Amino acid sequence: MAELRAEGLFAVEELSVPGAGGGPDVTLVYARPAGATGQLPVLYYLHGGGLIMGNAWSVLPKILRDWSAPLGMAVVSVEYRLAPETRYPGPLDDCHAGLLWTVAHADELGLDAERVIIGGKSAGGGLAAALTLLNRDRNDGPTPAGQFLLCPMLDDRLDTPSAYQLEGIGLWDRSSTSVCWQAYLGERYAAPDLSPYAAPGRATDLSGLPPTYLDVGSAETFRDEDIAYAHAIWRAGGDAELHVWPGAFHGFDSFAPTAALTHQARHARTQWLTRLLARPRRGS
Repeated sequence: MAELRAEGLFAVEELSVPGAGGGPDVTLVYARPAGATGQLPVLYYLHGGGLIMGNAWSVLPKILRDWSAPLGMAVVSVEYRLAPETRYPGPLDDCHAGLLWTVAHADELGLDAERVIIGGKSAGGGLAAALTLLNRDRNDGPTPAGQFLLCPMLDDRLDTPSAYQLEGIGLWDRSSTSVCWQAYLGERYAAPDLSPYAAPGRATDLSGLPPTYLDVGSAETFRDEDIAYAHAIWRAGGDAELHVWPGAFHGFDSFAPTAALTHQARHARTQWLTRLLARPRRGS
């Protein structure tokens, strides 16, 4: 926690909030620029790791440096339970419970409940897409200002051209993804009637979603399922911005943080967030 506070640049605290339906409490890591006043927009962030690894703390230094400090945003990072110990819908329930609690306590946290962006990377991007769909359909939470999906893992079927083209190549391929989906879904893996809340790539109705940022590398297994998701949003009349980074592999920006392409991707993401936050608040 002392490391995340960056010698006083950020105020950071861990919150334990009630889980869904009597489930275990959910840990949220809440951070904001130190000294920031007023109700801040918030990035509600779900970490990557294939749904089987990763944590809410390790993703924060980059997010705080790239977006929280320059854009004056708060961040809530969710420590959801991991598969295979907890299968679907447990991790999604954790994310949903944390979102509802965050919005219900926005005033005391100093957050603007009308400017909540649901985001995540890789498996966390898939969870963010699922949470946005669930929130839309249950109508029991906020209307998000946007969803921020970075190389999201969306579809358990893994039958796209990019999934086959890149099998056995790079750090994360079709077989890696299959292991994670099986851990998360158990016997539901590849079921013909699988819920879109389990695998958002299964969704047939992407209407009514908030503005969406979606990016992916051209040389990664998720390329075609992510492009298809953006197309489905457009077909439903939605607002989506899609970037396919040429030659980029899964997680390229983490492995090559000083590469020119990483700087371009970071700039595009920051510009989208900046434009989104500049939009008038609802009702104004």
